[in-house]
Formats: sequence, structure tokens, C-alpha cells
Amino acid sequence: MTDIALQRGRVFAYKWELLVLLWIAFFLHQADRQIFNNVAPLIMEDLGLSKVQFGIVATVFTAVYGVMVPIAGYAGDALRRKWVVMGSLLVFSLATLLTGFATGLITLVIFRSVATGGGEAFYYPAANSLIAQFHHKTRAMAMAIHQTALYIGIVASSFAATLGTWFGWRNAFYIFGGFGVLWAIVVLMLMHNTPRPAGNGNTAADKGPSVGEVLAHFFSKPTAMLLSVAFAGMVFVNIGYLTWMPTYLNEHHHLELDTASFLALFCHHVTAFIGVVLGGKLSDRWAMRRKGVRMEFEYLGLLLGAPFIFWMGIAGDPVMCCIALAGFGLFRGVYDSNLFAAPFDVIEPRYRSSAVGLMLSCAFIVGASASTILAWMAERLDMSTAIASMAAVYLFSAVLVFAARHLTYDRDYYDETLEEPEA
Repeated sequence: MTDIALQRGRVFAYKWELLVLLWIAFFLHQADRQIFNNVAPLIMEDLGLSKVQFGIVATVFTAVYGVMVPIAGYAGDALRRKWVVMGSLLVFSLATLLTGFATGLITLVIFRSVATGGGEAFYYPAANSLIAQFHHKTRAMAMAIHQTALYIGIVASSFAATLGTWFGWRNAFYIFGGFGVLWAIVVLMLMHNTPRPAGNGNTAADKGPSVGEVLAHFFSKPTAMLLSVAFAGMVFVNIGYLTWMPTYLNEHHHLELDTASFLALFCHHVTAFIGVVLGGKLSDRWAMRRKGVRMEFEYLGLLLGAPFIFWMGIAGDPVMCCIALAGFGLFRGVYDSNLFAAPFDVIEPRYRSSAVGLMLSCAFIVGASASTILAWMAERLDMSTAIASMAAVYLFSAVLVFAARHLTYDRDYYDETLEEPEA
């Protein structure tokens, strides 16, 4: 076997090893984020918090994430991404562990909102930039596999309610946070220190792009901006659902807290897993024949998911609500399968971490209000109406992606011909 063949074989093996390392890190990223919502009634009772105060903690978390993530995105283009990913994992895991020591609203905001939110912000842009660099023809599929960690992590976090019920809510934070610290050590030892993606030439860039260069590139792409606003609508709905659905099933449909948490997350994310894998596989295959397919998967996922969101709010019994959750999850997965594979059709490789950061910033700054807005609506109307109303946000996002595909995409398209990089 020639040296070139050996080199290609090593790259092929490592790009999947990298995906395993990132998958577990993202699993922890999402599990750590969701356990707070799953034990919400226990925290509120123990610390004497109202729903609005609890919503404020969630809102500040999301706002901190939204403010920090564009900085994180630029760090992923300017610095070595191994250290960005590992540092993020270590910080948010330590912060999750410390959340278990919170004694009131202020310490929750410090450990949960600021430390955990800030730490988590640095993971996703650098991770997606690495995946995109090593996966070209398999990009949507690789990103879809990575996205399944979100679903499984959130479902696994539902056991926090069981832990909280039997052993106290603090133990859930100790367990998930402690495991994350251990995995940060594994990432440090096994992840390669991959060079940055190439610029317009054929060699890896020695110097990251300037902030001005990043902003000029991103804002010259109307497609990316439309997708960012649409993503903000999707995140608004997702944050509202994750924050309040376990409590809604507990209070409105009278399910036990551990059962409510499990069903709220499992029914949605098991079908999202199916949707994201199917969407990733099909879109990779069809994108080789016709550009623009990735965005079509996105707007169809949003459009077809909206009726199920409405049904979640108006369902008269928990069985119907769970069926609606499953439908919502299936089409959310179809959207997620090309969440960043689609904008990467118009963003050059060396700006991709920054682009992810800017998109996440827009999404989470907008989405930060969801927890508090739904709590406000629930107090003045009811939670059923609040949840059902989120269907309109999904429809608005679908319209924006449709406009991006048919009005600006062809002009913004970037014809990528990158070779697989050395590990």
C-alpha cells in the first residue's frame, strides 16, 4: 500500500473516531442543559422559587449563551479547535457539578446561567467546523449522527427526575457534571490538534481570519441571514418546549414528575432520531444530484412540524399529547439533519465556526425569552394556549427558509471542492 493510500486510510479512520469523541461530548452538553428543566418542580420547592423566577434562570442562561457564542465561533476559526472543544467541555461540566451546591436564585444564576451557559457556548461552533472539515460527501450524515447525541442526551437526562425524586435533585448535577470532567480528559488525550481549514489556496491557513473578514463574508450572504432568523424561531420553540413540557405534563395531565419528564423527552426525541438520520442520509444522496436539497429538507421539516406543536397544546389527554410530541419530533429531526449542512453550502470553510457562532447567537438571544414568555402566558391564560401558540413561530421560520432557497441561494452558493484533510 502506498504512503498516499495509508495517509487516506488514517484520515478515513480518524474522521469517524473524531465523531465518537464529539458525540459523547455533545451528549453531555445536552444532558447537562436539560436536567435543570427536568427537576424544575423539585428545585422550585426546595429553594422557594416561583415559575417566573425559575424562568429567569433559564432566560439568563440562554442570553449568556447567545452573547458568548459569536465569540466562541470566532475562537473556533482563530484558535486550535481541540483546545476550544476540550476547554468548553471542562468548564460546563464543572459548572454543572457546582449547580448542585446552589442555595438560591443568585447562586443558580452564577453556576447555571453564567458558568454553564458560557462554557457550553464554546463547544458547538468548533465541533461543527471540525466535522465539516473531515466530512464532505458524508457531511449531512455525519452532522446528523452528531445531532443524535442531542436527542439521546436529553432523553437520558430525564432520569434526573428519578434521581431527584429518590435521592435529591442535587445528585443529578453531581453525577452528570463529574462524568463530563472525566470525558474532558479523554478528549485531551485522543483528539488530534487539527490545522485550520484552507483558505482560497490549497494549504491549511496558518493565521485565522480577522473579525472584519468574518463579518464581511457572513453579511454578504443573505441566505445565511435568513437561515439565522429561521433558526431563531426553531430555537424559541425548542427552549419553550424543553423548559415547560415536563412541568406541563405533570400539572395539566397529572402525571408523576419522573413519568412526565421521561415522556416529554422520549416521545419527541426518539422520533427526532429517526427523522435526523433519515434526513441526513437522503439529503447527502440527493444533494450530489441537485443543489438546494438541504434547504428543502429544512423548510419541509418546519412546515410539517407546526401542526403537531399546535396539537401538543390542545390535546385533551396525555396519550394524544405524546402522539403529537412524536410527530413534532419526527419533523424536527428532518429540519435538524441539515441544520448547518445547509448554510455550509454558502459559507466558505475557513469562516464556518464563526458562521455557526453568529447563527447560534441570533437564535439563542431570541430564544432566551421563550421560558419567561411562556410562563407569563401561562399565568394570564394557561400553559395549553402558550404551547399551542408556538406553532405560528414554526410556520414563520418555514417561510423564511423557503424564501432563502428560492430567492437568494443560487446567488450565494459556494462551490466546494475540498479534499479530505490530514489528521
